[in-house]
Amino acid sequence: MIKTGISSVSKRGFATFKPVISAAKPVEGFVGALGNTPLIRLNKLSEETGSNIYAKAEFMNPGGSVKDRAALYVVKDAEEQGLIKPGGTVVEGTAGNTGIGLAHVCRAKGYKCVIYMPNTQSQEKIDLLRMLGAEVYPVPAVAFDNPENYNHKAARHAKSIDNAVWTNQFDNTANRQAHIETTGPEIWSQLDGKVDGFTCATGTGGTLAGITRFLKEKSGGKTKVFLADPPGSVLYSYIKSGGKLNDRSGSSITEGIGQGRVTDNLKPDIELIDDALQIRDEDSLHMIYRLLDEEGIYVGASSALNVVAAVEMAKKLGPGKNIVTILCDGAYRYQSRLFSKKWIESKGLTNAIPEHLKKYATLD
Repeated sequence: MIKTGISSVSKRGFATFKPVISAAKPVEGFVGALGNTPLIRLNKLSEETGSNIYAKAEFMNPGGSVKDRAALYVVKDAEEQGLIKPGGTVVEGTAGNTGIGLAHVCRAKGYKCVIYMPNTQSQEKIDLLRMLGAEVYPVPAVAFDNPENYNHKAARHAKSIDNAVWTNQFDNTANRQAHIETTGPEIWSQLDGKVDGFTCATGTGGTLAGITRFLKEKSGGKTKVFLADPPGSVLYSYIKSGGKLNDRSGSSITEGIGQGRVTDNLKPDIELIDDALQIRDEDSLHMIYRLLDEEGIYVGASSALNVVAAVEMAKKLGPGKNIVTILCDGAYRYQSRLFSKKWIESKGLTNAIPEHLKKYATLD
């Protein structure tokens, strides 16, 4: 008999709790630990909507975000094409999470890592990148068509040194392929093929496009896909207008999502997307606090936006459905902002948090 270490009193107190015991086999290093993340049913929201709201816990990747998958695949792609040799340098333009994934992968594979990122990103991300040994250049946030955009700076840096590659996460379709080969199949398997809807926001387009492609093909087109978009991104208006409009009005507190163009990762699959949802910052911030309070899940604004979108999708599709979204990363990468009373007030979002949840805004 296996001893669990749980007393008879504890057993009685947790009579309805049935732990799932599964022991995964050992894996080879950081790279081997990527993927196979849990799919979490969000109980309260599922009860409210009458559908199962599932969230893929990508914050449980070893580098802490969904972008670990893309980071590995763009580096593997560079290796397979002979674009980088041992001891070389990987250069990328990123809002943070792909850079963090790349810094981990580069450490594991023996490469140097150089990151260019908009100076609007959280200090936590910048600090973590430097702790991981990356060379970090925060630069002014300007549009993609400006030659001083962080992506173009990264490309020029890679060209200026020997044995270096710009991994070009926005338009390198190895990013999309990561989700066709891993995330999509995992979701399908975890729900035994019963996936009625999928929604998430997009930055590079890789996660949304790759998962969409896999689920649409596997379901014979039956799985519905909605793009979730923050204010300030053109994709909501682009999809709603059938590709005619590119309205970029507004701005958002979210980081790493929203886009001013259709990237090469998104382009092959954008016609497969059934609808689009625009999610207000007020709703995303509220959901951050709800998830912490009701589910004990501590995630950032882009993850919360995805969950808001999943709830909206459930309402549109009707009860009894399985709706899946992505929990991109944890809130610890943004806590100095998202849980700061002063920062929330500076964004005019104080009223977005109900009184009973304001106890979590513990930072001044």
